[in-house]
Amino acid sequence: MDYKTLLNEEQYNAVVCTEGPVLVSAGAGSGKTRLLTYRIAYLITECNVPAQKILAITFTNKAANEMKERIQKIAPDGELVTVSTFHSFCARMLRSYASFIPNYKENFTIYSENDTSKLMKDIFKQMNITDENMKDEFKHNISILKNDNMSIEEYVKIFKYDRNIIDFEKFYRLYQSELIKNNAMDFDDLLINFYNLISTNQDVLDSIQNKYTYFSVDEFQDTNQIQYDIVKLLAKKTRNILIVGDEDQSIYGWRGANIDNIFNFTKDFPEAKIFKLEQNYRSTKKILDRANLIIKNNRNRLEKKLYTDNEEGTDVFYYQAMSETDEADFVVQSIIRSHNAGVPYNEMAILMRLNALSRTFEEKMLNYNIPHIMYNGFKFFERAEIKSVLAYLTSIVNPSDDISFARIINFPKRGIGETSVEKLLEISAKNHIPLKEVVMNYEKEILPTALKDKLKDLKALFLDLQENIDKLGMYEFFTYMLEKTNILKSFDLDNEQDYERYLNVGSLVNSVREFEEVNQGATIVDYLQSVTLSSAMDSDDGKGVVIATVHGAKGLEFDNVYIVGCEEKIFPISRDDSEDIEEERRLMYVAITRAKKNLVLTSSSSRFLYGRREYSVKSRFLYELDLVADRQINSSRVSYNNYNTFNSYNKKNISINYNKTGGNMNNLESNQNKSFNYTFNKNTIEKKSIDFSKIKLGAKVNHPKFGQGEITEVTPNSSNHCVKIKFEGVGEKMLSLDYAPIEFID
Repeated sequence: MDYKTLLNEEQYNAVVCTEGPVLVSAGAGSGKTRLLTYRIAYLITECNVPAQKILAITFTNKAANEMKERIQKIAPDGELVTVSTFHSFCARMLRSYASFIPNYKENFTIYSENDTSKLMKDIFKQMNITDENMKDEFKHNISILKNDNMSIEEYVKIFKYDRNIIDFEKFYRLYQSELIKNNAMDFDDLLINFYNLISTNQDVLDSIQNKYTYFSVDEFQDTNQIQYDIVKLLAKKTRNILIVGDEDQSIYGWRGANIDNIFNFTKDFPEAKIFKLEQNYRSTKKILDRANLIIKNNRNRLEKKLYTDNEEGTDVFYYQAMSETDEADFVVQSIIRSHNAGVPYNEMAILMRLNALSRTFEEKMLNYNIPHIMYNGFKFFERAEIKSVLAYLTSIVNPSDDISFARIINFPKRGIGETSVEKLLEISAKNHIPLKEVVMNYEKEILPTALKDKLKDLKALFLDLQENIDKLGMYEFFTYMLEKTNILKSFDLDNEQDYERYLNVGSLVNSVREFEEVNQGATIVDYLQSVTLSSAMDSDDGKGVVIATVHGAKGLEFDNVYIVGCEEKIFPISRDDSEDIEEERRLMYVAITRAKKNLVLTSSSSRFLYGRREYSVKSRFLYELDLVADRQINSSRVSYNNYNTFNSYNKKNISINYNKTGGNMNNLESNQNKSFNYTFNKNTIEKKSIDFSKIKLGAKVNHPKFGQGEITEVTPNSSNHCVKIKFEGVGEKMLSLDYAPIEFID
């Protein structure tokens, strides 16, 4: 095999450097998997290393299987190479050396997340811990402790001033003792127990080091402390270790990944040779120019600059929308035009920092019958917090729906635990009455006094809501309900996951407002019916446009990429700490380098955020990317206001700078960035041929998703021929006939 012709010069140099430690800093799209597989093949074919002596570690089963297949195709005895994830390898070794593990037998069970959650619930009950915040804190603390490879004694010493530290120590010891009693390990224990085994038993370590003499680790920037410690110990004897990673793509700090592991490697293995893969095989030159432009602002990185022999490509395009609806219209209409020009739907992606932005795009996709996939995430109306808020509405209009009422009986948390809910359900079943009726007549039941006190408040809440549902308009009632239930105040805005849930609920508020605006006189029942029917229609065949968070899209690539919501507080999310901002910048870098041919970034001049429209501030990254000139806004001035304005900005300190690209689709054809290929070239894209005589009130139409409808309003002087159409069941929709899949019924 002629490795020199199969690899570029830097890849080849790394492949043939087989003895001693090697660090490869592999830029996005630079062929790192190719390097890893050919290096293993080189060890077998050119260095006569037995395949069974090679251990390759990666992060996902998918990546491991892909690497196995590649190795088996190019290397003799390739099937004998151990290619595994960290957890699978550790589990395998623990079973092989089970007799050396204190307190465990070979047939130990590996607990799933559901198993560990149940065990934790039992211990919380045993310790009489009912505070849900404390429960979440303890679960998080266990993860930190194990990922950072700390003993409970070390953890307690470091965090001795935490107010719950005594209870946490007791909880942790009970949790671990229960695991041992059950001969079980959680996922983190697989790593901890394996490290403890090889760090305390020299015979076992010698045995494994004799078994494996060459090591490689992929995605090294995603390793946490315990994983790094394992790798360092395994490779200590031969020091024949290759690590491949890209500090510029380290985006999982929130779940324990330690970017410093790449730099620590050069300290622990000072003789390590360093190679930089800078040739990109994925993107055009102009896309890479922007990627290099932004990532150079990070300090915590190895200096490298991506380049490519690919074509120059079209300019990266930036569009500033007037509103979130305008933003979604722009993106969806661009997707339609691109698809008409020959780009497959599955070669296009909409990427966002927060999944709370997805609703508007999902709805537009459905309106225009574009197949789409929520990648690595739930579609908007399937998210837990959305289903819980909607369950309140359902419980008000349909008192017999036990599933909905059971969902909200302790949402937000009001101290009514599972045992109490089960008791109430027993009463409901025994008396053949709805669960809600049991709660509304709790005084008649024999129940603990503490539970009755909580049910009293819940009953008062529903009496208040039922009294006001007919007095207030739909949107007004919805916001009233959120205020009375304290749902928004239940989210911790310092926690990123809670912040996303908070924004999701805000997007739901906007959904209700938009529905009421288009459907005059609509009721809560109408809205719930529309959501249910639309969600049922919202299916895909796996070949649609991908809608994903940037985290979810890592490792993917598409011809056309749209990065949306490029605003302060969204992308980047509100963070002033330099390390956090660097991770946000790496996220933008990852998003940019998903694009192969065309890249568009969008922002909105304003967004409707819980109850009112708020001005937005352009992302600092747009300035760093040189897409917006003359930066006028000091992002440090942006600050939280309060819950009721839904993270509104202090408008006194903000000057809005409208971009010359304009605020609607009509301005695109005169924009200076005409070079954005087919997407915006009017000479290659023909709009739908429309029989103007048919556009009139009362005209019957057919939509492939919504079925038959009737035009109820025609927007005067609309260049895109916007009309309002009433569909049975899903309500009225405002659609552009230039893009909507509408057929007139004669």
